[in-house]
Amino acid sequence: MSSFSSSSSPSSDLPVKPIPGDYGLPFFGAFKDRLDYFYNQGQDEFFHSRIAKHNSTVFKTNMPPGPFMASNPRVIAVLDAVSFPVLFDTSKVEKRNVLDGTFFPSVKFTGGHRVCAYLDPSEPKHTALKSYFLSVLAKKHDNFVPLFRTCLSELFINIEDEMANKREAPFNTLSDQMSFNFFFSLFCDKKPVDSTISPKMFDKWLFLQLAPLMTLGLPKFVNFLEDFVLHTFPLPSFLVKSDYKKLYEAFYAFSGSVLDEAERFGINREEACHNLVFLAGFNAYGGSKTLFPALIKWVGLAGEKLHRQLADEIRTVFKAEGGVTLSALDQMVLTKSVVYEALRIEPPVPFQYGKAKVDMVVQSHDAAFEIKKGDMIFGYQPFATKDPRVFDNPEEFVGQRFVGDQGNKLLKYVYWSNGRETDDPTAENKQCPGKNLVVLLSRVMLVEFFLRYDTFTVEAGKLPLGSSVTFKSLTKATST
Repeated sequence: MSSFSSSSSPSSDLPVKPIPGDYGLPFFGAFKDRLDYFYNQGQDEFFHSRIAKHNSTVFKTNMPPGPFMASNPRVIAVLDAVSFPVLFDTSKVEKRNVLDGTFFPSVKFTGGHRVCAYLDPSEPKHTALKSYFLSVLAKKHDNFVPLFRTCLSELFINIEDEMANKREAPFNTLSDQMSFNFFFSLFCDKKPVDSTISPKMFDKWLFLQLAPLMTLGLPKFVNFLEDFVLHTFPLPSFLVKSDYKKLYEAFYAFSGSVLDEAERFGINREEACHNLVFLAGFNAYGGSKTLFPALIKWVGLAGEKLHRQLADEIRTVFKAEGGVTLSALDQMVLTKSVVYEALRIEPPVPFQYGKAKVDMVVQSHDAAFEIKKGDMIFGYQPFATKDPRVFDNPEEFVGQRFVGDQGNKLLKYVYWSNGRETDDPTAENKQCPGKNLVVLLSRVMLVEFFLRYDTFTVEAGKLPLGSSVTFKSLTKATST
């Protein structure tokens, strides 16, 4: 035992138990788990059934894609709020090439570079690139709110046009275009309408990299065909080569001041630009594709009472402060809480991975488990952030959950950013560099929305990644 390091200070002497579960036969075990995960059971049931079977939130399983794409699909799953944070501790887990889990997409998708998201903090280039990102975001800080408000104005005009024409509006496609415009304008000081690129290019590029982790929800009789196409061999990067080249060239041409900044950190312009395209396209645009629809979905489904409370808070503070300022946003406690609750109940990135650097002991609520150096640890975030031993009514969207002292104490269990909500990204950790920006933009979206509208209704569905949202009704503000 003495050679093992503990992942958290034990509150009691928990029994050290062997990790339950098994991997089945080589190849066939991983193949069966993949079919269960995508088709026979579905994501959540896959994990629920194994928690029930092993009576443990820590167990062994295989994670997709498995054969032939991942040489080793075996993981130790940590699915509760206590064990999950071991994945944030870079002294204990290595984050090299694990962004997408047990497989690593070809570097041809990123101009031949291993970009920052795939680097472990122990790699020298990680510190330079992450410091560069944090510096760029700090310099752009004053642009965030005014630029995003402009983009949101266009979004709401487009939603209203759709509602007028078709009596409903598909939020996802309109929101994607808005996010694309925002992130391109933020990094490039130019609107993308003036260039030759579109969100569809990023969509295709994202799909080819993430296809091994998704199912398209097609009829049952094509499951085997879909499984073979999406999950067996990597999809080739040449299918998106010309689109990626256009994206890269647009960023290279128009983000001069941002690329100048890279040279201060010893990063050449070409590598900085490939990293910038990844930051803008995968992290920022890709994240917002799931983040904003989830926010609107949960607030929409919460109903008119919450809408009235949000509108009251937002309009009162707006009037008192004379606008949408950082100070005004900070005073909107319910608005803040609603954003945290959306991030808790449907985190934009559901998975975290890390390879054990050392032998260690990881604790759940009920037991301790020895994890050996070299083991792959996997966390399914929605289970950790809906841990019933931490959150009351964890499956329910509670807008006020994070209001007041009790609410603030729960923030450390909101893990969406590859770190605790109470922590901040640094050059030495793997927490999302745009973590605070994401929270800010989500708040601004709610503020702008409820300055314009009193209430709304939505219809929600599932997409290969995230939720689909359609506005069914939209009531303009009767008072401001």
